[in-house]
Amino acid sequence: MELVVCLLFGLAIGSFLNVCIARLPLDESVVSPRSRCPNCRKLIAGYDNIPVFSYLILGGRCRNCKKPISARYPLIELLTGVISVMLYLKFGLTLEWGVYLIFSAALVTLAFIDIDHRILPDVITLNGIWLGILVGVALATPSSFVSGLLQYEGYFGLSPRWIAFLSSLAGLVVGGGMLWLAGEIFFRVRGIEGMGFGDVKMMAMVGAFLGVPLVLFTILAGSILGAIIGIVLIKLGGKERHYELPFGTFLSIAAILAVLYGDSLINWYYVHMIQPAL
Repeated sequence: MELVVCLLFGLAIGSFLNVCIARLPLDESVVSPRSRCPNCRKLIAGYDNIPVFSYLILGGRCRNCKKPISARYPLIELLTGVISVMLYLKFGLTLEWGVYLIFSAALVTLAFIDIDHRILPDVITLNGIWLGILVGVALATPSSFVSGLLQYEGYFGLSPRWIAFLSSLAGLVVGGGMLWLAGEIFFRVRGIEGMGFGDVKMMAMVGAFLGVPLVLFTILAGSILGAIIGIVLIKLGGKERHYELPFGTFLSIAAILAVLYGDSLINWYYVHMIQPAL
């Protein structure tokens, strides 16, 4: 029953994300007016706005104007529902499930806005930084990385909340700083902008939520994914070498993977690759 509740809640969140993706880049309110048909602009009745099911029942068309509605709407709802279930399978129906569902919802929103407009709105990234720090302090989840670093420097006995605060702060600096440095080096070498500052703020947000090890995992995984997709688009999609990839989209995917599997993958790498070499 809990799993079904998580799925339905995720579908409902996904429906709201569709509104955010469409309206935030236009500086429109995400709460008023209610959902509208993207074609005829008429308000959608509540019984026609049930996530996924209404789309299927109506055959993917607006009840009023009969024009097709993009399949992306139910796919985003379904994607968010699946993420909600996967988070439940990892965390159970806990506070962590709710926190990381909100975080993942923000990442899904950023991913699709970046695809459409090549922007990452400050209203999500900057607010996400502060939220990530506050959540880290509230959860006070032990950070083995920061704890070990503090002990190495001779600091013992700090409270879990202080360690969590320092972990979020370190993740913020490392995540945002690494992307800023990469963009700055690219600009100095090539003379063109290679990294939008929106990506920097987004990775600062990810670092504030996830800390240093997982934000590094996110940057690595996002870069690999972006390189693979970029090569495919250039070789098979007929894109120019200077085609602007939505890097924030790949980072968003990598950050969600970091939440779900990052710790396990880092531990596996340490046990099987680092320990034997020591």
